[in-house]
Parts: sequence; structure tokens; C-alpha cells
Amino acid sequence: MVEKVVKTEAQWREQLSDEEFYICREKGTERAFTGVYNQEKSTGQYLCKCCGQVLFDSESKYDSGSGWPSFFQALDKTAIDVHRDTSHGMIRDEITCARCDAHLGHVFPDGPAPTGLRYCVNSASLDLQKS
Repeated sequence: MVEKVVKTEAQWREQLSDEEFYICREKGTERAFTGVYNQEKSTGQYLCKCCGQVLFDSESKYDSGSGWPSFFQALDKTAIDVHRDTSHGMIRDEITCARCDAHLGHVFPDGPAPTGLRYCVNSASLDLQKS
């Protein structure tokens, strides 16, 4: 089981920019094609912006054409929780950090092999630790 990171709203606001807080803590979404990691090609690991939990590896990142960083698998499935999201008149699967509950984005069943999944993630939810 993942040890939870719990902070007050004030603590999160102190740690995160306004955009990061909106996306990570209020389930917002950055505009397509605007995120810093959408076209990122560096090797490394993508971490949760809020708690530093390792979420994805650059080897699973691909250009989905969606305008958001996309990955075909999580580095460790226990690092990400999946929740049914029925907001905005759609039915989707929201992904959050299992450690701090930060909103990351959504996962869709239209990705490439070997998983067939597309983890569509907001750049503002991530930090890249280059290798």
C-alpha cells in the first residue's frame, strides 16, 4: 500500500503555481498543445508534481496527436489510481496519483501496443527527472 501524502489547501497553494493547483487539486485541464512536456523527447522518469511519486518512464511516452503528453503504460500500476469520471457530459476514466490524489488526466483504451492504453496527462501534473 502506498503511504498517503496529505496537505491542507493552503500548503498545496504555497507549493504549486495557480495553474498547477487548478489542474492537480481542482481537476482542471491545460489547453491542448500548450504543456511543456507535450513534445518533450528527453529520456528520464516523469514524477507527480505534487509529491514526487514516479509515474511514467520516457520509454512509454509517444506522440498521440492529442496535444497532451501520452504514455502507453504506467511505470508501476500501483502508483496510479483510476476513477470513473462523468463530468462534462462524458464517461471517462480519470487517473490520479495514488500517493497524494493529484489529478493527472485520463486513461483511454485507444493507445498503441503492447497495452492498448493511452494515459493522457497534463504537463502541469508532472516533473521530468532526466537521466
